[in-house]
Amino acid sequence: MIVSREFAELSAADVGAVRSSSVAVLPVGAIEQHGPHLPLNTDALVAEAAARAVVEQRGAELDLWLLPALAFGRSVEHVWAPGTLSLSTATFAAVLDDIGRSVAATGVRRLVFVNGHGGNISEIQTALRDIRLRHGLMTFATNTFVPVERDESFAGAELGLGIHGGAMETSLVLHLRPELVDLSAARPRIPRRLNDNEHVRFGGSVAFGWLSDDFGPDGYLGDPTRASAEAGERGFSALVAALGDQLAEVARFDFADFS
Repeated sequence: MIVSREFAELSAADVGAVRSSSVAVLPVGAIEQHGPHLPLNTDALVAEAAARAVVEQRGAELDLWLLPALAFGRSVEHVWAPGTLSLSTATFAAVLDDIGRSVAATGVRRLVFVNGHGGNISEIQTALRDIRLRHGLMTFATNTFVPVERDESFAGAELGLGIHGGAMETSLVLHLRPELVDLSAARPRIPRRLNDNEHVRFGGSVAFGWLSDDFGPDGYLGDPTRASAEAGERGFSALVAALGDQLAEVARFDFADFS
């Protein structure tokens, strides 16, 4: 008997309920330092919570199935900090490919990575085509931090640099798991001079390699002192709404429509 839309809770006999039209939803996070004020599982926590909320709200409508979260990611920019548990690039790619192969064996045709960690982006984008080629799945990826970064509450204060452990990320965890946040340890950490550059900057035309402690020994960027549970609730609602709209389009997407 099927009691939920969590794939791992199905019995072997019930896997047949997952059809070719179904959408497999895989939260992907990271276990890495987020400064002294946030837990190591921040990225995994947000990705899984958002994916779970959407599957609970729209799973029956869109035929969504929640896969167990992949908590570990590629966190090479944070391995200087004890507590960070990072997969190598090769291992991460192999894990994503193995999951894709296994999902394809169920007959599902659509796999979505709901990614909560910026350091995973390039590897997931590569995996989308590799899994498509090797296993025939239609593959998609969305990033949980994109909708909440559009929230204007902290834009001026953080100068767009609150990308790791900043105000909104801290607010999200205050909303989801407030007991894991220590705001007494939070301080503003904003590399303001970086925005003086025209090209070598976050989002600039020249990419640059960086480690999180390049910007200070605490390893976070932003102003978590401005965080609040209220902002986190607002941000999480926006995230879930955006993810629901994205998955609705994924559920309709088919290359046959363009050939």
